Amino acid sequence: MAAIEFERVSKRYGDVEIIRNLNFGVKAGEFMVFVGPSGCGKSTTLRMIAGLETITGGNLSIGDRVVNDVHPKDRDIAMVFQSYALYPHMTVYDNIAFGLKIRKMPDAEVRKRVGEAAAILGLEPLLERKPKALSGGQRQRVALGRAIVRNPSVFLFDEPLSNLDAELRVQMRSEISQLQRRLSTTTVYVTHDQIEAMTMGHRIAVMRPLQADQPEASNLMQCGTPMELYDTPANVFVARFIGTPRMNMLPARIADDGSTVQLFDLNLPVSAQFAEVARNQRGRPVLLGIRSEHVGLAHEVDWNGTVAIEGTAEMVEPLGHEVIVHLMVNGENLIGRQRSHAGLPQPGDPYRMVINCEAMHLFDPATELRLQ
Repeated sequence: MAAIEFERVSKRYGDVEIIRNLNFGVKAGEFMVFVGPSGCGKSTTLRMIAGLETITGGNLSIGDRVVNDVHPKDRDIAMVFQSYALYPHMTVYDNIAFGLKIRKMPDAEVRKRVGEAAAILGLEPLLERKPKALSGGQRQRVALGRAIVRNPSVFLFDEPLSNLDAELRVQMRSEISQLQRRLSTTTVYVTHDQIEAMTMGHRIAVMRPLQADQPEASNLMQCGTPMELYDTPANVFVARFIGTPRMNMLPARIADDGSTVQLFDLNLPVSAQFAEVARNQRGRPVLLGIRSEHVGLAHEVDWNGTVAIEGTAEMVEPLGHEVIVHLMVNGENLIGRQRSHAGLPQPGDPYRMVINCEAMHLFDPATELRLQ
């Protein structure tokens, strides 16, 4: 296994800049997930690690060497693509062994490695089948096996589960996580699905497309553990991208005495973590972030420092274990959660919920950065 280091890495296609100023590292043995919307550069970044894209600026290191000009075959990496890319005329055994055979590895070593990979992935009964006789999940395991037998220092995954149905995606993400823990190989995984990112990654790098009005800003919005991103998002983009439903983000103002946040006609006590910030930002506008699990029914919660808020029900989403309620309050959408299935509002009904003020997040409306 090997660490990966980005030092002010950039990528351009002619006059079009795709990646700017990537400056972070992946630790040896870590499972790092790149997540973000389409066009944010996550797959391009993965392909730069693989050597399939050249770097326009900066340095990329794998282990103790800079690999900017190192050929892909000499980087000691194995990549699993979105498409399985299996040879249809070959058996499962031959598909897994193909990369070893073209490297002229002895037959005995090939059989040993394929056997070990097949045992890990539960493919032993399928080694004589061809891809057309396999399910989607089995084909994905063959693609994983082809990467495992290489014994690489780095695994790269480019949205490998996007072609699978929902149930199989849940199963395969568990299997990939267990496989990485067993092998302890440095792994970089690309996805647009923040649930995959939260459940699989040791750390997550949240990326977004470059913004024309921010000429110096990087694609990288924040890098941290799943719960660091969820509990202390560094900016509005991360706050709204991580978490389902997305975080409520409402225009508000710090009161002149710095003790409350004025939201519509309400005064919310400032939470302890923002007390000093509020004193320094007295009278200034802010964006108030509140997650849907901190907006609920008064009789279902035991929060301290709650404030009731009334609005009009716009949409109700029963999920079985909970109900998602969308309220329209002064022209702003507020999403809350409740456990009770009884007495659900109909669209257009007035409805009252309470906000957990201790769980608030405050952001600067101009920079969209978390207030520190």
